This record gives sequence, structure tokens and C-alpha cells, in this order.
Amino acid sequence: MALTVAHRGSLFHLLADPRIKKDCVEFLEDGILLVSDGAIMSMGPANELLGQLPAETEVVYHHDAVLVPGFFDLHVHSPQLTTVAIYGEQLLGWLNTIIPEEEAYKDPEVASNRADLFIREALRNGTTTMAVYGSWAKESVDALFKKADSLNMRLVAGKVMADRNMPEGISLTSPDQDYEDCSSLIETWHGKGRLSYAVTPRFAISCTREDMKVASRLISEHHDVYFQTHLSENPKEVEFTLELFPECKSYLEVYDSFGLLGKRSIFGHCIHLEDKDFKRVAETGSILCPNPPSNFFLGSGLFKFENAKNRNVRVALGTDFGAGNTLSMLSSMENAYKMAQLQGYSLSPWEAFYYATLGGAKALSIDDRIGNFLPGKEADFVVLDKKATPLIEWRMEHARSPADVMFVFMMLGDDRVVRSTYVAGQAVHHRDDRKDD
Repeated sequence: MALTVAHRGSLFHLLADPRIKKDCVEFLEDGILLVSDGAIMSMGPANELLGQLPAETEVVYHHDAVLVPGFFDLHVHSPQLTTVAIYGEQLLGWLNTIIPEEEAYKDPEVASNRADLFIREALRNGTTTMAVYGSWAKESVDALFKKADSLNMRLVAGKVMADRNMPEGISLTSPDQDYEDCSSLIETWHGKGRLSYAVTPRFAISCTREDMKVASRLISEHHDVYFQTHLSENPKEVEFTLELFPECKSYLEVYDSFGLLGKRSIFGHCIHLEDKDFKRVAETGSILCPNPPSNFFLGSGLFKFENAKNRNVRVALGTDFGAGNTLSMLSSMENAYKMAQLQGYSLSPWEAFYYATLGGAKALSIDDRIGNFLPGKEADFVVLDKKATPLIEWRMEHARSPADVMFVFMMLGDDRVVRSTYVAGQAVHHRDDRKDD
């Protein structure tokens, strides 16, 4: 018989997109999250559920904490562990510095060791679902999937495709090699456990038309894989892209011309988009994924959250770890708030947490399985500590409302507030200095 566990603490989740629907937030000061066999059985006030618990239910008390759905980071680079926090340039110059480090990932032992560190660091920050860019080496993605599978973690990943315009010394792929490697990875890993493959051209600059056709072919042959790439991150990148594809009037049109827009297509950054691009993204149901820590670090620009809202565009959130200097989605939410403020738009804590939880699930079209605490959903969740630091403890004592509590986590939180992380009901991270009792 599966062990049933009642997790008692404050509970928070979203039932819908707060940009569209009001009254979609549920916050319980003293609640029970009932978990069995990796899934959520029920959620409700503790005073109502305690007397109804199944026999032999274990009760875990999460004192001074809020349980939230596991975070989604839908744009992140696993091979950039050794180059995070590299001082210097904006996007294109920075890439010439950091991409050569990815060569090491062709060694399976290096790829395995670094995948372990990368995933452990993500879990330490409360991230339970990621869309990851590997390196050009097939071994980098094999290692990620092996590690995630061992933890029963939900992961989307793909090897980057790049057959031109890479720094000197980088092993360029070819369209034939990309097709062979991606097909092999899809056959081995896609749909295994909680794993999914993403066809992953690094960006249009690095791919010939032949390589872009390979991406399109892979998607047509495997309808349920994802597609991920970069879009309109930096003005010089946009300019160079249009020089390489002069038949296209916009960067987005490059991908559109190869049939790469759609409901399973995730575009990272999307800072320098025009109104017609937002319209086309909405028409195709494609996903935009800004990465505020990275966008500030490289000085790339400001994502237009209000435009996306007004166009009813699907939005997720990422860290772009590597250029982003953190794997904390709380830090990404903090930076998203500041980014919106610079444009005269106030990003509510509900909207920010939506992007990092239920919105991420909707972006991956798996919100029927994950993203909030409705019965039957997968039990990925995070325990956020209201006493993680003296300042946070003090501020929480003076919190005025549930929105204020979550805003404090969003603005003052990072990995220190993540007391525990659970994947499919199993604890995969406990902060060293404090265990749940």
C-alpha cells in the first residue's frame, strides 16, 4: 500500500491565469496537502481534513512555511555552469567567450558530473520542471535525462543545433548529424517517465537553412516533441539575423517560414518584438519566455509584459542560467517585477507566481497534470521558509495579506527560503541547516 502523507502548513496556488480571471488565488493559512503515490489526493483547511485522514496517514508539519507548487524554469542552459558570472560584454561578444566551454560536454564523465550539479542546484532553488538547452554534444543531453529520470523529475531538454557562425575551435554539427543525434535522443528518452525532448536550434544565426529544415522535419515526424530557441534578445542579434535571412521582414518570420511556431514552441527572451510579432505569436499559440536576470546582466532590454497581457499571449518565465546569474525563480520573479516597473506596469505577485507555476505548466500543455494542488495532479511542491533570514522573518511578521506574504518571498527570497523541495511526493532537497519535523 502506498504511503499517504499529510503536509500541514500554509498553502498557496493559482487556479487560472490572473491576467484574465479574478478570484483565481487560493491561500490557506493552515492547510493540509494530502499526497499519496506521487499524486495529490486533496487540499483543504486543516481543521476540516485532519479528522478525515485515512488510517496510518503520516503528518508532516511545515512550521512557519508556505507550500507552493514546484517552480518552472523554461529557459536555461546546463553547459554554462563554468561560465556563469563571467564579466564583460553584451550578447554576441559574450557568446564567443562562453560557448567554447561547452566542448567539455562531449566527455560522458564530465557531462554526467556537471548534470548532477546542475540539477541539484535547480532543486535547491525549488525548480522541479525545466526546459534545458544542452550543448551540441549528444552526451550532454543523455546525462541530463539520466539524472532527471533517477529522481523522477519532469524535464524537457534538447541538444543545440548549430552548423555555422560558432566561435573558433567549436565543433560544428551538420544537418545530417543533428538529425541523427536528435532522432536517437527522441527514441531513447522522449516520453520515458516524466521526460520530453525539445528540438533546439541555438538560434537562427547559428543554423543554415538546411539545419532549420531538419528542425522542421523532426517536429513533423514527432508531433508531441517541443521546440525551443532564442528570439529577439539583442538589437545586434536581430540585425545580423535579418542579414542572413533577407527574405524575411522580422526575426520571428524566420522561424515562421520553416513552420516552427505553434503551441509547443518556446521562444526565449523576445525583447525586441513589434506589435505584429505579438499578434502572430498569439495566433499560433506560441510561448514567450523572458529571462529577466539574464536580460539585465547582458543589458539586452526589457520584455513587454503589458503588451503580452493585452495580446493574450502565453508567457512563461526562465532564468537563462549562464547569462542569468542565478537558478532561482524567485530571483527571476523579482527581476520581472523591476523590469515591468521600468515600463510603467505593475506586475502583481499573482501574475509573477503564475508564470513560474501554473503558467509554466500551461506553456508545456501539461496543466492537466501539474502546476497547482488540484486532486490527481503530480505532487511537485516547494516549502518556503517564512523565517529564512532575520529580515524576512521580521517582514513576514508585519505582512498585511496573503499577497504581501508572497510578494515578500518574491522580492527578498532566493535559495535560502527554500526549506524543502518535493518531486512526485518525494523529498529531493532539504536545506542543511533546518529539517522539517
